[in-house]
Amino acid sequence: MSIRKGLSADRVVAAAADLADEAGLAEVTLSALARRLDVKPASLYSHVAGSDDLRTRVALLALEDLAVRAAEALAGRSGGDALRALGEVHRAYAATHPGRYDAARLRLDTGTAAASAGPRLAAMVRAALAGYRLGEPDETHAVRLVGSVIHGFVDLERAGGFDHSAPAGQESWDRILDSLDTTFAGWGAS
Repeated sequence: MSIRKGLSADRVVAAAADLADEAGLAEVTLSALARRLDVKPASLYSHVAGSDDLRTRVALLALEDLAVRAAEALAGRSGGDALRALGEVHRAYAATHPGRYDAARLRLDTGTAAASAGPRLAAMVRAALAGYRLGEPDETHAVRLVGSVIHGFVDLERAGGFDHSAPAGQESWDRILDSLDTTFAGWGAS
């Protein structure tokens, strides 16, 4: 079967996600994808509106994938164990799907963001924090802190920021997650 016969929006987006992982999200264009699929760029317009739409769809795919993985990892966990599971999901996803990870962090318009799996991911972070009994606005601050720590660490790790110094990045990662647990336990007590 030729690639052309099997072309669909889902297949186009999946191929774009693979391209993002291999070449980087910035390289996801209709021209590059058309070369990859051995079709003319014009044939892709029946499936996506353009390169920006294509990257948005990769973002939606990545957010959904992360939400599924996070839900599986968080099942039955709470507190520090849940924070660690959530962090590991993001860290592993960034390592195995770097382009999709970048796409998951794209700025989406309000309607697209609301309809994405992003709110489910945020709800999972809130559920992971439930055991700390944080009220508002502390819970919102905690959600933002968790996201900042996870994404900041992953970005530094991916950029090689921990490659040439001791201790190993894993040791820092473990200490950071333990510190988050301690911090949130203290917030809940106050």
